Amino acid sequence: MVQLAVRETAPRTAFALEQSGLHPLLARLFAARGIKSADDLDDNLARLLPPSQLKGCDAAARLLADAVQQGLRLCVVADYDCDGATACAVALRGLAMLGARAEHLHYVVPDRAVHGYGLTPTIVDLAQAQCQPQVLITVDNGIASHAGVARAKALGMQVLVTDHHLPALVEGAVLLPDADVIVNPNQPDCGFESKALAGVGVMFYVLLATRAELRTRGAFDAAQSMPPAAWPT
Repeated sequence: MVQLAVRETAPRTAFALEQSGLHPLLARLFAARGIKSADDLDDNLARLLPPSQLKGCDAAARLLADAVQQGLRLCVVADYDCDGATACAVALRGLAMLGARAEHLHYVVPDRAVHGYGLTPTIVDLAQAQCQPQVLITVDNGIASHAGVARAKALGMQVLVTDHHLPALVEGAVLLPDADVIVNPNQPDCGFESKALAGVGVMFYVLLATRAELRTRGAFDAAQSMPPAAWPT
């Protein structure tokens, strides 16, 4: 049975938030959720947690930077919900901004009734038939796709898993797929503070790290400027 609980609100905190310019109702709601000052509500990109805190992010950046510079064929395997669709769009647009050629960028969105959920062997075969990718990138899925990752590796693909779901448990132990790189705040030993980061956020962080990696390699010059300042360093 669903139960509703009333959150305790610290009156002084709510008053301080109200004095900072928040509507009184919002001030009470935020105070009840642990917000202590208006600074906690600052959504400026400069306040993002550093990508380096996300386990696997730097390795993913090197993998994608290599792929872009070597002109490898990339295929994004998305989920078909809102998170998966936006993560796919961010991945494709971001990689294009970072120098990947349009003819090397592909994507696949599974039909759950036909291909199952996530990176299944069936969806890997579909990607292989459509574009013969050299690098497969999952967004919003893949952390439990052991068979799909194995199939992709057997076909000679590099596999980058970006996800936010919990990994699979086998006899009480976490079992990760044998991907080249995994980026997921909920994988073991990841110290990233935001465990509720959505799949699109994970992909965005990977692109931030890739941008930084390409910059250190001198990829952006007068002929190819860096993506705009909306992308923090």
